[in-house]
Amino acid sequence: QVQLVESGGGLVQAGGSLRLSCVASGRTFSNYAMGWFRQAPGKEREFVARISRSGGSTYYADSVKGRFTISRDNSKNTVYLQMDTLKPEETAVYYCAADRSTVVHTASHQYEYWGQGTQVTVSS
Repeated sequence: QVQLVESGGGLVQAGGSLRLSCVASGRTFSNYAMGWFRQAPGKEREFVARISRSGGSTYYADSVKGRFTISRDNSKNTVYLQMDTLKPEETAVYYCAADRSTVVHTASHQYEYWGQGTQVTVSS
Protein backbone atom coordinates (compact mmCIF):
# COMPACT_ATOMS: atom_id res chain seq x y z
CA GLN A 1 0.00 0.00 0.00
CA VAL A 2 1.04 3.56 -0.74
CA GLN A 3 -0.61 6.46 1.02
CA LEU A 4 -0.58 9.80 -0.75
CA VAL A 5 -1.42 13.19 0.73
CA GLU A 6 -1.64 16.30 -1.42
CA SER A 7 -1.33 19.88 -0.27
CA GLY A 8 -0.78 23.34 -1.64
CA GLY A 9 -4.09 24.02 -3.31
CA GLY A 10 -5.96 27.25 -2.87
CA LEU A 11 -7.40 30.30 -4.55
CA VAL A 12 -5.30 32.18 -7.07
CA GLN A 13 -5.99 34.81 -9.70
CA ALA A 14 -5.68 34.03 -13.36
CA GLY A 15 -2.06 34.28 -14.41
CA GLY A 16 -0.87 33.35 -10.96
CA SER A 17 1.08 30.38 -9.67
CA LEU A 18 0.69 27.56 -7.19
CA ARG A 19 2.92 24.71 -6.13
CA LEU A 20 1.30 21.45 -5.18
CA SER A 21 3.00 18.80 -3.08
CA CYS A 22 2.22 15.15 -2.59
CA VAL A 23 3.87 13.19 0.19
CA ALA A 24 3.96 9.40 -0.02
CA SER A 25 4.26 6.81 2.72
CA GLY A 26 4.14 3.06 2.82
CA ARG A 27 6.03 1.33 0.06
CA THR A 28 9.33 2.50 -1.42
CA PHE A 29 8.56 5.78 -3.13
CA SER A 30 11.29 5.44 -5.75
CA ASN A 31 9.66 2.25 -7.03
CA TYR A 32 6.76 4.27 -8.42
CA ALA A 33 6.32 6.68 -11.25
CA MET A 34 4.09 9.52 -10.14
CA GLY A 35 1.35 11.39 -11.92
CA TRP A 36 -0.85 14.40 -11.40
CA PHE A 37 -4.45 14.46 -12.59
CA ARG A 38 -7.27 16.94 -12.21
CA GLN A 39 -11.02 16.77 -12.19
CA ALA A 40 -13.34 19.72 -12.67
CA PRO A 41 -17.00 19.57 -11.63
CA GLY A 42 -19.03 17.53 -14.08
CA LYS A 43 -15.97 16.45 -16.04
CA GLU A 44 -13.86 13.34 -16.21
CA ARG A 45 -10.54 13.11 -14.45
CA GLU A 46 -7.79 14.15 -16.84
CA PHE A 47 -4.07 13.57 -17.00
CA VAL A 48 -1.81 16.53 -16.27
CA ALA A 49 1.76 15.29 -15.86
CA ARG A 50 3.91 12.27 -15.05
CA ILE A 51 7.44 11.76 -13.76
CA SER A 52 9.53 8.61 -13.87
CA ARG A 53 10.81 6.77 -10.83
CA SER A 54 14.16 8.52 -10.88
CA GLY A 55 12.78 11.86 -11.96
CA GLY A 56 14.81 11.75 -15.14
CA SER A 57 11.82 11.69 -17.47
CA THR A 58 8.72 13.82 -17.49
CA TYR A 59 5.59 13.89 -19.62
CA TYR A 60 2.88 16.54 -19.87
CA ALA A 61 -0.56 17.02 -21.28
CA ASP A 62 -0.41 19.39 -24.22
CA SER A 63 -2.63 21.87 -22.40
CA VAL A 64 -0.05 22.46 -19.65
CA LYS A 65 3.25 22.17 -21.50
CA GLY A 66 5.47 25.14 -20.85
CA ARG A 67 3.43 26.27 -17.83
CA PHE A 68 3.49 23.32 -15.41
CA THR A 69 6.54 21.51 -14.07
CA ILE A 70 6.50 18.16 -12.30
CA SER A 71 9.43 17.19 -10.10
CA ARG A 72 10.20 14.82 -7.27
CA ASP A 73 12.51 14.46 -4.31
CA ASN A 74 12.91 10.78 -3.50
CA SER A 75 14.76 11.59 -0.29
CA LYS A 76 11.59 13.32 0.93
CA ASN A 77 9.09 10.93 -0.66
CA THR A 78 7.51 13.93 -2.33
CA VAL A 79 6.34 14.86 -5.80
CA TYR A 80 5.61 18.45 -6.78
CA LEU A 81 3.59 20.23 -9.41
CA GLN A 82 4.59 23.82 -10.09
CA MET A 83 1.76 25.54 -11.92
CA ASP A 84 2.37 28.90 -13.58
CA THR A 85 0.15 31.17 -15.65
CA LEU A 86 -2.95 29.48 -14.35
CA LYS A 87 -6.24 29.83 -16.20
CA PRO A 88 -9.79 29.90 -14.78
CA GLU A 89 -10.66 26.75 -16.72
CA GLU A 90 -7.99 24.92 -14.72
CA THR A 91 -10.10 25.14 -11.60
CA ALA A 92 -10.36 21.57 -10.38
CA VAL A 93 -9.45 19.09 -7.70
CA TYR A 94 -5.88 18.00 -8.32
CA TYR A 95 -4.82 14.46 -7.45
CA CYS A 96 -1.48 12.74 -7.30
CA ALA A 97 -1.23 9.07 -8.15
CA ALA A 98 1.36 6.31 -8.09
CA ASP A 99 2.10 3.80 -10.83
CA ARG A 100 4.55 0.93 -10.53
CA SER A 101 4.83 0.52 -14.30
CA THR A 102 7.67 2.06 -16.30
CA VAL A 103 5.36 2.54 -19.27
CA VAL A 104 4.15 6.12 -19.67
CA HIS A 105 0.53 5.90 -18.57
CA THR A 106 -1.92 8.76 -18.98
CA ALA A 107 -5.19 7.03 -18.13
CA SER A 108 -6.37 7.22 -14.54
CA HIS A 109 -7.25 3.52 -14.33
CA GLN A 110 -3.59 2.68 -14.95
CA TYR A 111 -2.51 4.21 -11.64
CA GLU A 112 -2.68 2.08 -8.53
CA TYR A 113 -2.78 4.53 -5.66
CA TRP A 114 -4.43 7.91 -5.25
CA GLY A 115 -4.45 10.79 -2.84
CA GLN A 116 -7.57 12.54 -1.63
CA GLY A 117 -7.02 15.58 -3.81
CA THR A 118 -6.48 19.28 -3.24
CA GLN A 119 -8.74 22.03 -4.56
CA VAL A 120 -7.32 24.61 -6.94
CA THR A 121 -9.53 27.57 -7.79
CA VAL A 122 -8.43 30.10 -10.39
CA SER A 123 -10.43 33.30 -10.43
CA SER A 124 -10.83 35.45 -13.51
